[in-house]
Amino acid sequence: MRRLLGTLVALSLLLPASVAFASVPNAVAPSWVKSATVYEVNVRQYSANSKLTSVTKDMPRLKKLGVKVLWLMPIYPIGEVNRLGSLGSPYSIKDYKKVNPEFGNAADLKALVKAAHAAGLHVILDWVANHTAWDNAWISSHPDWYTQVNGQIISPAGTGWNDVADLNYDNSAMRSAMISSMKYWVTNFDVDGFRCDAAGMVPQDFWEQATVELAKSKKLWMLAEDGSSMNLLENAFNANYNWSLLGKLKTLASGFGSQSAIENLVANQSYMYPAGTYPLNFITNHDENSWNGTAHEFYGAAEDAMAVLTYTLPGVPLLYNGQEVGLNKRLQFFEKDPINWKSYGAKGVARNTFYTQLNSMKLNNSAIWAGSAGGSISTLDTDNTNVMAFIRTRGSDKVLTVINLTDSKQTVNVSTPSGKMFKLGATKATSIGSTLRLSIAASGYALYSTKP
Repeated sequence: MRRLLGTLVALSLLLPASVAFASVPNAVAPSWVKSATVYEVNVRQYSANSKLTSVTKDMPRLKKLGVKVLWLMPIYPIGEVNRLGSLGSPYSIKDYKKVNPEFGNAADLKALVKAAHAAGLHVILDWVANHTAWDNAWISSHPDWYTQVNGQIISPAGTGWNDVADLNYDNSAMRSAMISSMKYWVTNFDVDGFRCDAAGMVPQDFWEQATVELAKSKKLWMLAEDGSSMNLLENAFNANYNWSLLGKLKTLASGFGSQSAIENLVANQSYMYPAGTYPLNFITNHDENSWNGTAHEFYGAAEDAMAVLTYTLPGVPLLYNGQEVGLNKRLQFFEKDPINWKSYGAKGVARNTFYTQLNSMKLNNSAIWAGSAGGSISTLDTDNTNVMAFIRTRGSDKVLTVINLTDSKQTVNVSTPSGKMFKLGATKATSIGSTLRLSIAASGYALYSTKP
């Protein structure tokens, strides 16, 4: 059954787009994304001074880490009316065309984007299209741009987001103003795309309209914060959130998951995603960290193994700032609570090396690239049901992933293609026969690539 499922998944991922899917205008993402790791920057907490200039100053470190896309959480002024906490939520937007003074100014953002491009990185902005702050100028100048009940503007229904006002997408003038605001950052700051907050709460046809207009200025990468409205990927977005995988990884790390659950998810997603589109894989992000728990709380000793899966399963991986040094605190959302980078010491250095190696593998081995640029996936036979094993293949490029699903050491024989492969971080290749015998630490992993 395991061999059969692996074959089915491999075949599904190798189907020509013309067979599996209808023509998709937005299916071809910018070429720089296929081998990229996305890095989420919580500007408020990234540094002690919360400045964009601190992120720019850190660009050499980020380049060395090997990430290729910087996602900046909202950098716009935050509303003061109905503000939550002393500093408010970055997702309560007071002005779509200004930079939050807490973070710096327009010149600082331009310098950041320029520095990122010079370093070979790209920058996407967080865009909040579903709602605005209560003191956004649109509230007084265009109250008809907002959802109203009995003549009163309301917050997004059923959310409890009382610090924001719900926008009315039946209003064409508001739509035009929203698209104009997005275009402002593309034409004036040369940003490379958008991560769109609560994308599923905004009508699909708006996103399609926005994508067409924005593409007139520059080809962008569009990421939807949504994991259920797959139609958003048809003509508007290149990628969405892999919330389903996150749930499976949490269960797997807790000792109650299974290889079959991962296999079934991958098989289903291979048919669900329009050609060229793909999920964003992650073990944490700003919402998970602030509201639900740290990566260590969720995964414990299995954190690294679960992170490996976000790189080697189909999709593009995400790193949340601090994850690369083992961030072990829940960052406050409405207050100043900066990451203490130096506090992680030698363990932080080791974790940074681990992610640098993963990012390098992602960049150099096409077997684990995103979407149609990546390779097929097949499960491998083993003699130990406590161990999960699969291989990604594209031409001569291969990546072999083996995961210990238990909290005890496991020995396993894995049926593998013969050849030379490099263990993660190694500079000397290992010769592998038709069977690879491994001893894997509790909740650990083994990862091999045909390229160092």
